[in-house]
Amino acid sequence: MNKEITQKLAQAVTCLLCAIVVWRFGSNLEGTEFSGGRLTGPLLTLYDVGGLLFILSLPLALFYRRIAAAITILASLLCLPLYLYFATPGLFRLVFGGEYSVPLQTNFVWNRWTIFGILVLAIAAYAGIRSFLVLGEKRSQNSA
Repeated sequence: MNKEITQKLAQAVTCLLCAIVVWRFGSNLEGTEFSGGRLTGPLLTLYDVGGLLFILSLPLALFYRRIAAAITILASLLCLPLYLYFATPGLFRLVFGGEYSVPLQTNFVWNRWTIFGILVLAIAAYAGIRSFLVLGEKRSQNSA
């Protein structure tokens, strides 16, 4: 198989994996009081937009890899704050303040889906940055 086709498929599979993980994690939060919070409402909205961007970047990865890479990086950055909110609630309370109905029990929470989500987003962002930079180098070499 051609190296370029393999890279396109790898980028598309990464976007698909991210979309699945985002859907799996966020589907439990929709329609709860979490979506109406002063801080958590906007975090969930960013997360939903990031999930939609992963779905958008999936077909674009096959035809317009550089655009798909930029969208993947943006989607990863939009989804990351919600995962960080669940992994490090103490940091969010320290930075944003506010009144919380539940007392803080720990600063770091080890949750498999949260850590897996952060890991998948990091892989997607790395793949997006790598694709973006490699395609930029190829374009500059072809024009020279």
